[in-house]
Amino acid sequence: MQQNEIKKERAVLICVDSGEYDAEISINELAQLAQTAGAEIVGEIIQTRKCPDGAAYIGKGKLRELKEFCDVNEVDMIIADCDLTSTQQRNLEKETGLRVIDRTTLILDIFAQRARSGEGKLQVELAQLQYLLPRLAGRGTSMSRLGGGIGTRGPGETKLESDRRHIRRRISALKDELRQLEARRERLRGRRKKNGVITVALVGYTNAGKSTLMNTLTNAGVLAEDKLFATLDPTARALKLTNGETVMLIDTVGFIRRLPHGLIEAFKSTLDEAVNADIILNICDASSDECEEHLKITNELLKELGCTDKPVISVFNKSDLTTQDYLRFTDGVSVSISALTGKRIDELLEKITAALPTKYHKASLLLPFSMAGEVAQLRENGVVHHEEYTEKGILCEVTAEISKLEKLRDYFC
Repeated sequence: MQQNEIKKERAVLICVDSGEYDAEISINELAQLAQTAGAEIVGEIIQTRKCPDGAAYIGKGKLRELKEFCDVNEVDMIIADCDLTSTQQRNLEKETGLRVIDRTTLILDIFAQRARSGEGKLQVELAQLQYLLPRLAGRGTSMSRLGGGIGTRGPGETKLESDRRHIRRRISALKDELRQLEARRERLRGRRKKNGVITVALVGYTNAGKSTLMNTLTNAGVLAEDKLFATLDPTARALKLTNGETVMLIDTVGFIRRLPHGLIEAFKSTLDEAVNADIILNICDASSDECEEHLKITNELLKELGCTDKPVISVFNKSDLTTQDYLRFTDGVSVSISALTGKRIDELLEKITAALPTKYHKASLLLPFSMAGEVAQLRENGVVHHEEYTEKGILCEVTAEISKLEKLRDYFC
């Protein structure tokens, strides 16, 4: 092994099947998350019981089985497919002698790897600290951050091992910084609205191909990998539609089952791109057996975010990898495409064009000089693309609300 080659941590996954959700599907997704974080999966243990054990998450018999498996297979860490209490984590670590993390810690670790912008890093740190704060008491080997590894990225040792007062101060400071960034983002949204810019947000389950679609439509150069949460920070690019109109296409963070509530709160300003968008593209992986479930999860999260009044186009991506017809899963507008091959991209653009809001319209006007005030109002509430003083009056090309233009219909040219 070369010196610069990083040895993967060997991990075993544990899950309690209480019937609350499909344990097999959930642990398979946990395996994908762990592999994305850089782990090598050496085993999975699922225990069927009415509820997780309050002391160690899994029962005593299963715990002995887990310890024996870890000893034989040289396991480095244990990952639980749920949120562990500090007591459960401490007892698991005590019995196995290994580092133990839970599902949320793993997701936060991946987010810490993926965050590139200053805002993204602040959001991840806030989510990590808010999750860790109530779990500080009695934390076991996971409190030692010097060794590094999965579940240790993000806030440094001094932040995690200091007292609650220091962590609360840091959380408060992070919230203040994010509020300032959110105010800046709101000003940007306001400027877009004033300029009549229509926004289209890409949302959907992680690894559904949002970044690939973004690159195909706009040549954005966004990182596109076959990994969960390959991209984290939002990207905005201009997209020219079939009618010649240009909209702003915005990529957003991917969704996942049981997305930690702290992440939804921390990334609210990013997710607000979907809330404030004029049109939403719900991207689904048509080649996945869980396509219908992923569509449902995304729709539920959109509902939670308050996006029920937006036009939503269900986009079934990776259709080149399947013969299944998933369009039957939707009652609304939908299209089956392949972002990688470009299959039916034209049809997608046509559906976006058809969904454009009719609040604004572009028009050419010839106004008398006495109506110069109207031009000022159009500039304030819309966009004046071109303005020229001629012998006959003020010739201008504008984008404004239809209701406003209707009052000036006599001056159309």
